[in-house]
Amino acid sequence: MAFCKDRLMKLRTEMGITKAEAARRLNMSAMGYGRYESGEREPSFQTVSFLAQQFGTTVEYLYGEAENAAPSAVTVSAEQNPELFELIQNCMADEQTKKRLLAYYKKIK
Repeated sequence: MAFCKDRLMKLRTEMGITKAEAARRLNMSAMGYGRYESGEREPSFQTVSFLAQQFGTTVEYLYGEAENAAPSAVTVSAEQNPELFELIQNCMADEQTKKRLLAYYKKIK
């Protein structure tokens, strides 16, 4: 598996952010991030996982194994977003609540 630096660059530009902003969001140095985009350094699997999460894509996309950048699943952390986590838990437990919320979502979408 080879890391696709071009895909990382494409995701960043589609987000409309600079390399420096991407590095800040990833809590790393701009130079370190730039090395990933330039291909001077290949990120570890753990770093690729973090990059995928922060850029809203999948590890498979960043390794060139998938053509679609959109993830097929999303992880919601109770620590980072407790209200959304609770909402999803309630929807999973109660089919009626899930149907009502989906209907409301379709109206406001």
